[in-house]
Amino acid sequence: MKKILILSSVLIIALSQKSFSQVVKDPVIMQIDDESITKSEFERVFRKNNTKDTKVDSKAVNEYLQLYINYKLKVKEALSMGMDTVAAFVEELAGYRKQLAQPYLVDKAVTENLVREAHERMKTDVRASHILIKCEQNALPKDTQEAYNKAMKVRSELLRGGDFSALAKKYSDDPSAKENGGDLGYFTVLQMVYPFESAAYNTKVGEISLPVRTRFGYHLVKTIDTRPAQGDVKVAHIMVKTSPGQTPEDSLRAAQKINEIHDKLKAGEKFEELARQYSDDPSSARNGGTLPVFSTGKMVPEFEKAAFALQNVNDVSGPVKTSYGWHIIKLLEKKPIGNFETLQNDIRQKVQRDSRSDLSRYSMISRIKEKYGFTENAKSKTDFMKRIDSTLSEGNWTIDKADGLKSTMFTIGNKAHTQDQFALYIANHQSKRNQGMAPLALANHIYSEWVMDGCIAYEESKLDSLYPDFRNLMQEYRDGILLFELTDKKVWSKAVKDTAGLKEFYEKNKMNYMWSERLEATIYTCANAEISAQVRKLMKKVDDPDTLMARVNKNSQLNLQVKYGKFPRGENDIIDQIDWKPGVTKDIVKDKQVVFAEVKRVLPAQPKSLEEAKGLVTADYQNALEKEWIEELKKKYTVKVNQDVVDSVASK
Repeated sequence: MKKILILSSVLIIALSQKSFSQVVKDPVIMQIDDESITKSEFERVFRKNNTKDTKVDSKAVNEYLQLYINYKLKVKEALSMGMDTVAAFVEELAGYRKQLAQPYLVDKAVTENLVREAHERMKTDVRASHILIKCEQNALPKDTQEAYNKAMKVRSELLRGGDFSALAKKYSDDPSAKENGGDLGYFTVLQMVYPFESAAYNTKVGEISLPVRTRFGYHLVKTIDTRPAQGDVKVAHIMVKTSPGQTPEDSLRAAQKINEIHDKLKAGEKFEELARQYSDDPSSARNGGTLPVFSTGKMVPEFEKAAFALQNVNDVSGPVKTSYGWHIIKLLEKKPIGNFETLQNDIRQKVQRDSRSDLSRYSMISRIKEKYGFTENAKSKTDFMKRIDSTLSEGNWTIDKADGLKSTMFTIGNKAHTQDQFALYIANHQSKRNQGMAPLALANHIYSEWVMDGCIAYEESKLDSLYPDFRNLMQEYRDGILLFELTDKKVWSKAVKDTAGLKEFYEKNKMNYMWSERLEATIYTCANAEISAQVRKLMKKVDDPDTLMARVNKNSQLNLQVKYGKFPRGENDIIDQIDWKPGVTKDIVKDKQVVFAEVKRVLPAQPKSLEEAKGLVTADYQNALEKEWIEELKKKYTVKVNQDVVDSVASK
């Protein structure tokens, strides 16, 4: 999507809102060689990218026109180079088309009901246990019936007073049942497969559901408890970082440090100050450890559990270990589940990615069949199924087994789907993972998928004619991909790869990339004046910061912190307070700590090296390359602008 995002920041072809009768009367606003661009096309682009302005003056329109001309010139150049026929481009555009078509290929009413249902369930966490009787998704009817009967038999035992945990350990095909007795703990919407979720939410507490079919088999679900959802939480934390490759000594030091910080909290020191002084999470430390609001599933489990366990605002946890290190967590705020209006877009995206979206798809397929007149040839299907054998279950079925079969199996609209096409579909969709499944049941399942895919494909083929907005959106994506590929070739990648050109550009413009006056210094942050005196004494014998810290921090990891750097004014408040001259400064008391600096030297204002300013230099070099390229395109193609039409776009 990077290509489309880049395009959208420059120019995007907006969705068409005009009827064909209006297009006929559209005046031409400009021509690029033999290509005419109408007023409505330009106006859609302009209005979409100037949504904040209700009134638009002539100056804004003319400035935007130049951007639009540049955009159209680049696209025209890409087309002239045949970039729209390259296999990689065709494949990529087809992928985007598939994504963009999805909203048009579902039953929106069904989706809306699923979204509202999910929000309602989101208000409640449910705790449930289950017993799984495994049954393949495409099992033969007799095997399916056998699994169902077994589930019903177990249910009868439960209803007669059998212990659920004991029977789960005895009968369940879920391996975890041996450990947890089938207890899945608390969960919420969109965390389990949809049929299982529905059974858990719809079964009364203490009761046992009828067998519930999922792709895993049949489940007996016992709802143990429900509780109001935890909602969102806002916390602050102090982190002491650890890493998987740490030595035992480093791990011990980290544990010692977090415990010392926790002792300071218990002694009454402020959480925010300790976070700023000691936390290894720099992005939150500067804000007193505050993190963005999060909900269930957004943090690593250990952190999330500890955060939600805090009951009252300002409660503080003990040290909590996660894969990132040690944390002390402070509760700042708890928020209930948001209302439907604020959450619906997020829920809708999750529903569309979830298996429950199949309900919307199945409903849409039924409508497509009715709309275009779906017909099926039963004899043709029966004849084909006679060619199915055990090799399909093994994933080795070959097309030659259907030699001579070419009859129509089903028709949708004016599109016939034939036996030889189905043979190819099977060959491309079979899997070795289906070993043990009944070949005929598997073939019927693949046939159903083929029919559904065929119906969806037929509707998709009609989208351009049915929906002008979709047609224009596809045009937007086509131009966006072309623009990205060509600009990357002419500007972005060229600036990165052309090291000689980049160096030459830097030499000509290096006075634009200046360091201000800086101070090269080492800052020593000490726990107290006694530690400061100890550090000053040791500095006369030890010049290595790591060795110095190891000695001073022998009894406490909080005794000394050392930071070396080249600091401009305004970057560090200690550097801003001291005299900028070589030597060791006096002690400065800050946040109950004692800080001093060892000044090495004052660095005068000077150009940054190419390596130091590479990001800025590269960006400026890219801009220069793009300007040169645009000038070349303007010489290559003739641009004619109808200024009267341009002026008519501005608000009167």
